[in-house]
Amino acid sequence: MISRRSVMVGAAAGLAGCTAVPQQYTGPEVTRIQVFKAERRMQLLHDRTLLREYGFELGFTPVGHKVHEGDGRTPEGAYRIDRRNPNSRYHLSLGLSYPDADDVSVARGLGLNPGGDIFIHGTPAEWVGQKDWTWGCIAISNAEMDEVYAMVQTGTLVTIYA
Repeated sequence: MISRRSVMVGAAAGLAGCTAVPQQYTGPEVTRIQVFKAERRMQLLHDRTLLREYGFELGFTPVGHKVHEGDGRTPEGAYRIDRRNPNSRYHLSLGLSYPDADDVSVARGLGLNPGGDIFIHGTPAEWVGQKDWTWGCIAISNAEMDEVYAMVQTGTLVTIYA
């Protein structure tokens, strides 16, 4: 006989494994993303037309270009969306092509690892309302991430400004 507690624990475990269901987007193609770190503003554009704009949180050391793994900085420069993760522990996520060859060269020149796994992603409940909590990623709300994930495709240019 299965107890009520077993059913509830099983249901909770099943919910923990749920992933977000991506939305559908039928508007203009997002041709580039601009991220303005100091202003905490991310823009999705089709050529020169602004499609959407979002506020965000950054790494725990928000000023400066990412130099090495663990520095808490968000990279600056031109990157591409190079992967999509519908099963992210941060709701949904879009990976950036960091580190590039220059990033690797600078870090290795200092005897350090440049790190990686920099994403635009959602925000887990425990981090909602916290300022600059990531390890170098760009964090937006989960509802906003649903929209961004639907709009942005692999290969999209992302330019991150100081």
